[in-house]
This record gives sequence, C-alpha cells and structure tokens, in this order.
Amino acid sequence: MKRISLLGASGSIGTQTIDIIREHPSEFQLTAFSVGKNIPYARKIINEFQPELVCVQDQQDYYTLKTEFPHIKCTYGEEGLIETAVYDKSDILVNAVIGSVGLNPTLQAIECGKTIAIANKETLVTAGHLIIEAAKRNQVVLLPVDSEHSAIFQALQGEKEKNIEKLILTASGGSFRDKSRNELENVTVEEALNHPNWSMGAKITIDSATMMNKGLEVIEAHWLFQMPFEKIEVLLHKESIIHSMVEFHDSSIIAQLGTPDMRVPIQYALTYPDRIPLPSANRLNLASVGKLHFQEMDFERFRCLQFAYTAGKIGGTMPTVLNAANEAAVAAFLEGKIRFLQIEDLIEKALTAHHVIENPSLQQIQEVDRETRQYVMSLL
Repeated sequence: MKRISLLGASGSIGTQTIDIIREHPSEFQLTAFSVGKNIPYARKIINEFQPELVCVQDQQDYYTLKTEFPHIKCTYGEEGLIETAVYDKSDILVNAVIGSVGLNPTLQAIECGKTIAIANKETLVTAGHLIIEAAKRNQVVLLPVDSEHSAIFQALQGEKEKNIEKLILTASGGSFRDKSRNELENVTVEEALNHPNWSMGAKITIDSATMMNKGLEVIEAHWLFQMPFEKIEVLLHKESIIHSMVEFHDSSIIAQLGTPDMRVPIQYALTYPDRIPLPSANRLNLASVGKLHFQEMDFERFRCLQFAYTAGKIGGTMPTVLNAANEAAVAAFLEGKIRFLQIEDLIEKALTAHHVIENPSLQQIQEVDRETRQYVMSLL
C-alpha cells in the first residue's frame, strides 16, 4: 500500500490521479490532498477516501471544512501546501498544481525524503538547479508524470547515459496547429481551449496552443535527464500516439507509444519500478490508426518554443522570467484583456528587460517571479 499526498486534487492531473487511486484501492491510499477553492469537490473526496489532511486556498474555506469534518486535520494557504507535501504519513508526493506555487512545497518534500511524482513542470523550469541538487543530496527519486517525460524515462530503463545521442519530444501542435500566424490574429479563448487530442486544464491548453507547454517541457527534460539543450529536439506529431523518443549513438531509436491518456504515465509514476493493469484504459490499435505523421517544428511560427530554448540556454533567472511572464500573459488572455498573439509579445518584452542572476537562491527566484508578474501587468 503506497500512501499518497496529492497537491492539486481538483485539476486535470489531480482528478485522474484520484481515478487511479479509486481503481486500485488495495494499492494506493490518499492520505493528504490540496484542492484550492473547489470545496464541493473537496467534500466529495473527503467522504469517499477519508484522508487525514486536507488543504484549501482560503482561510474561510478552511473554517468551513474544519466545522464540517472535525475528525480530519484541515489547513490552508502556502503553509498548508507545504504541510500537505511533507505529511509524515505519506510515501509519495504527487505535485499536480499549476504554476510556480508548487516550487517551495516540492523542495520541502525533497528535504523530507519523499519520492516525488512531478507533473508541475514550472517547479523544474524556475528552479531546476535547486530541485536537482536537493534530490541528489537527499537521494530522492523524481518520477516524471508528463506523458513526454514519462516516455523518455521509460525508454531509458536499462540504458546508459553515455549512449544517448538525443531526446526527441513530440508535440501535438495544439488547437491552432494548422493555422498560419495571420490566422491567429483574432482567435478566441473558446477556440484556443479546444485541444484536438488531450483533455487538460485551461492554462496548459493555452500553453499547448502557443507551444510554450513544449518549451517548458524542453527545460524540464534538460533538468530531469541532465541533457544539454543541443541534444533535445521537438517533433510535431499530430496523433499524439508516440509520446516521445530517445535516439542512441548507434542510430537506434526507442519510442513509447499509447493512446492519449494521462492516467497511464500517472500510474507508472505511482507504481515504478513495477507496472499494474489499468483496465479502464483504451488499448492502442495501430492497424486502426493506419498512419502516423511527423514534421519539423517551425520556430518562427511557434515563437514561444524559441523563447524557451533561448531562456534555458542562458539559464539563471531567465527561465523564471519566461515562466512568470507566460503565466501572467495567459491569465490576461483567458480574462479577455489581450489577444492571443500578444501572449508572445508580453513574454518577449519581459525576457528582454530582465538582467540575469546566475545560480539564484530560492528567495531570488521568488522575487524575480513576483517582479516579472508585476512588469507584465504594467504592460496591459
């Protein structure tokens, strides 16, 4: 029985993690979770799984749940997230929150020796050097949950790092993959949220449309697999059947295939190094798929991907600026304050204005994150 702390239980990854726990009650126990502001969902999870600790975002919701469920420990806010992440009766932390809010709780959980199943890519993007150093020092395993990184992780099992030629991340292309830049001028929020392959939250779906999601994944892959950016490629693959590949120096390529179902990489992270059945998953039938399509990425068409490579190679606080500016710009787009292509413009301005701090501390990262968001807001 593996005991799980789950950050971001009401998000896309969080709800699918709950599905897996529900499907395998003899394998997993939900001991602690955070849920943001979705109190009706929190009530449902509490009644079904009877966890020991629950964290919400606001103090008033904390008082509400504390009154309704006096037998369960309740907490709230940033300190509550940390308390949930380091809960001493859990074995694995699943970090499924969106944004840099997941950084400090992850660091604290690593210091406590928790195994980390990480879906919160912003943590590695903004502070990869701190996360990797802490994980090595505490001998903590970082298990990737993103389908692309899980695919690479699986392809590397039993392989030697010295034999790797390059990592190949696949990208669906998002909602607007068949549109020219001119056609993107007046696209709506509703159109951007209509992803052709995956069912995801609003922020990550917009990131997929701009290709920033893939850019963040490139930086994440750099840290997870200790691979230079020159050895990480992105390939457009519309079907999302091959989730990523590893090419070795003898010219062999190992790919991980499957239907677009995030429960598969989530469950693999929870069961690693073992596998267990996932009866509710749809089996991949390549005969019915018929053909798979691939094409090179157009960095002029998807400028956010170029921003990510540039920021990653510069390093220091530049990826922090990239992530913070993107989060602020995407939020503005979702609120109808800017047009779709202005997301790129705001990110570029923030990157251009920033003076890089090399090897930043956690405090410096948090300060740069805050300043970048304020800067982007000042441009609206």
